[in-house]
Amino acid sequence: MAEPALPPRPSLLSPRLWPMWLALAAMCAGARLPWGLQRRLGALIGAFALRAAGTRRRAAQVNLKLCFPEKSEAEREVLLRESFRDLGIGFFEFARAWWGGVEPMRRTVRIEGLELLDEVRAAGRGVLMVSGHFMTLEMCGRLMCDRLPLAGMYRKHRNPVMEWAVKRGRLRYAAAMFTNEEIRPAMRHLKQGGFLWYAPDQDMRGKDTVFAPFFGVPAATITATHQFARLAGCAVVPFFHRREGADYILRVGAPLPDFPSSDATADSARVNAQIEAMVRQAPSQYLWIHRRFKRRPAGMVSPYKKTEE
Repeated sequence: MAEPALPPRPSLLSPRLWPMWLALAAMCAGARLPWGLQRRLGALIGAFALRAAGTRRRAAQVNLKLCFPEKSEAEREVLLRESFRDLGIGFFEFARAWWGGVEPMRRTVRIEGLELLDEVRAAGRGVLMVSGHFMTLEMCGRLMCDRLPLAGMYRKHRNPVMEWAVKRGRLRYAAAMFTNEEIRPAMRHLKQGGFLWYAPDQDMRGKDTVFAPFFGVPAATITATHQFARLAGCAVVPFFHRREGADYILRVGAPLPDFPSSDATADSARVNAQIEAMVRQAPSQYLWIHRRFKRRPAGMVSPYKKTEE
């Protein structure tokens, strides 16, 4: 069962934090708009962001060139525009998941593969549900919580108001929330047979990282998936989600066989391959603005160098 909503602490009402409160108020108001209107407004916000977010737009262009070298420049530009459109729509998906109603989504959602977890659940093992940073992650996480007592793991926000909002919003439906610093509680949750949603597809800049291929490009990859499976004895299950028009498709894959191995780098490469397969099915819904390949192996220059100058 989700924890009760968290009341704001007095320290969060400092005047220096008022701009963030105003932004959250706008987000909360936007969460209550009709879904059709949200999608149209999201597309407009995405088009504006494409023009305004210069550095992030250029980072996305670099990512798309690295990951889809077989596509022409014109094809990648179309994908870039579509990704910013889905970024704008994703803003309203986040807002609605936290503060709005999801009845329209519940009427159109299709969840596949839950039966693949029956054997794992019968054995009392925990399940690490591995996904990527897609713009649908918040909405689909909430929809999956209708069927599973799913907890989540996330990177703690520097802004205390945003941290409060994220935790309060997600605890409306998630079984629990753990920051990336709360490894022991997350591990305990898995050892007790819990379900934990986790997205290891960003460079967390921690010490426990290896370079593993992602779209054939060396990417700094956190080894936590390997470590969770090794120490908690949990199953590792791919969890893919996407939006098709107004419909949501959630798919649970079979537990990865012979996971973990004794090789953290090989296991990390397997996880990256799973996420890559997810991205190829819904490329416009992936978060391309993240500088995924910024850290490079020794002797290699960051592909974003020119975009950061």
